[in-house]
Amino acid sequence: MERVERLWIGRGPTPARQLSRPEPHVEAAGTMTAGNGAITALADLDERALVAACLAGTREAFDVIVERHRRSVYQLCYRFVCNHEDASDLAQEVFLRAYRGLKTFKGEATLGTWLYRIGVNACLNRLSARPPAAEPLETSEPAVDQRPDPASRLLQDERSKRVRAAIARLPKKQRATLILRVYHELSHQEIAAIVGSSVGAVKANFFHALQNLKRILAQDPV
Repeated sequence: MERVERLWIGRGPTPARQLSRPEPHVEAAGTMTAGNGAITALADLDERALVAACLAGTREAFDVIVERHRRSVYQLCYRFVCNHEDASDLAQEVFLRAYRGLKTFKGEATLGTWLYRIGVNACLNRLSARPPAAEPLETSEPAVDQRPDPASRLLQDERSKRVRAAIARLPKKQRATLILRVYHELSHQEIAAIVGSSVGAVKANFFHALQNLKRILAQDPV
C-alpha cells in the first residue's frame, strides 16, 4: 500500500527486489536486462511485458503502469463522485487494488479496460456507502464536439451542476454506461467487458440513461 501511495503522491526511489533467476532481472531503475544482455527501458515495454516484469519482481514496472493510466483513471473516478478529493482517493484505491491483484490480469482485455473495471466497481461501492459532495469542474476541461446528437448535447452541458446532479440520480448501471460511453468514448463492447454484461444490455442501458436524464432535467427546469 505504501508503494502505491508514493506513486500517486510523487515518485520516489524504491529499491527493486533482485531475482534468483537470471532472466529477466533488474539492472537499474527504469531498465531491464534480457538474457542476451540487451538493456530495455521499461517505458518502451507494451502492457503485457510491463505486467510480466512487475510480476517477475521489477517493481518499477508498476510506476510506468501508473503513469500511463493515472489521468484516465482519475477522470473516471471524478465523473462518478464529482469532487477532487474523493476522486483522488478512489484513483489511489484503484491502483492499490490493481497492484495487489495484478496476477489475475489475463490479458484478455487491455490493461486500461481492466483498470476501468476496477474503477467502476470502486466508485459504485463508494457511492453506495455515502454520497459525495460535488464540486465545480476545472475550467481546463477539453473543448466539446458540436455534433447535434443527445450525447454531444450532454457534453455541452458538462459544467452544468444540474446535469451532474441528474446523472447522480440514474440507476447504477445506467450511470456507469453513460459515463463510459459519453465521457470516455468507449465502445459498447468495451463497456460490456467492464461492467460484466452483454452488448445488448449496454445499448439498452445507454438508451434508457439518456431518456431518464432527459426526463429528470425536464422535471427540474432552470
